[in-house]
Amino acid sequence: MAFWVIGGEYADTEFRTLAKGRSEERIGPFATWEEARSAWSARAFATVDDCHSRYRIVEEAEQRA
Repeated sequence: MAFWVIGGEYADTEFRTLAKGRSEERIGPFATWEEARSAWSARAFATVDDCHSRYRIVEEAEQRA
């Protein structure tokens, strides 16, 4: 398993469309949920004053060949 922090600045507070000129941020991967939560917390706190920014933790299943 791998965990990613994904998000960015959105066009509005419905958080469906990224703001014009912005791309989705992907931070990670992290081996544990706790590591991802720490990164999420730091990124969320850094953007706490921006109501158009949102980040979430996503779990990625390990792919096997």
